[in-house]
Amino acid sequence: MISARHSSKMIRGLLGGAALCITLALPAIAQVETEKSTSAGEPTKQVKIDRGEVVYVSGNDVVIKMEDGTLRHFNNVPDSVTVNVDGQQLNVHQLKPGMKVERQTITTTTPKTVTTVQTVTGTVWNVIPPNSVTLTMDNGKNQTFKIPQGQKFTVDGRETDAFGLRKGMRISAQKVTEVPETVVTQQVKRTGTMPPPPPAPTPDVPILVVVATAVPTAAPVETAAATEPAPAKLPKTASELPLIGLLGALFCGISLTITALRKLAA
Repeated sequence: MISARHSSKMIRGLLGGAALCITLALPAIAQVETEKSTSAGEPTKQVKIDRGEVVYVSGNDVVIKMEDGTLRHFNNVPDSVTVNVDGQQLNVHQLKPGMKVERQTITTTTPKTVTTVQTVTGTVWNVIPPNSVTLTMDNGKNQTFKIPQGQKFTVDGRETDAFGLRKGMRISAQKVTEVPETVVTQQVKRTGTMPPPPPAPTPDVPILVVVATAVPTAAPVETAAATEPAPAKLPKTASELPLIGLLGALFCGISLTITALRKLAA
């Protein structure tokens, strides 16, 4: 028997969903082999960092003040969401106001191409060019395929169309489809720092009580001046009467002298 491999146009259409006209659906499907493979392109990464400060925590609700000053309210935060603080994983119930938190979101975008190869092998049982071809499958059942317009076939290295197919030719056809996909994954890292401890209370200033105590002093060094006794105070024995009498005699003398001078002058 003669084997043939179809051209690229046959790949696009021979096994196409709407282009297949199956006489025996289940047995025929078993004769179509499908292989899938995936090839990945160069991934790209985008890192987004959000920082803020916890200002309110109640149950599973958290309010965080972001760096730009906006307040963001996170409702019903799952207990499984944790923040790495000094090596410890803290959940929402362990967050405290004043904590600094940071969320780093790493988005990885990877382009992929999913290639599907469907292969059918059979013997030409009947051909109605250019519309359809019926193949006898390996299980002995016949399956009819609709031939796309303009489809070309390669038979023993020669290219032909549906009019070149003959009954009894052994052909193997493939349909290759490539579907581009974009796979996006995200990795979130949450870290935080505890708020600074509150300032220590100012201790009460004690009231200082000054207590006067006698301080012993060293004995003074004895000197000559210190050993001399203080001069004794003289007793009061004199009277003021002699002084008064002296003054009276003096005034009398002066008076007599003035009188004598007046007489001489006369």
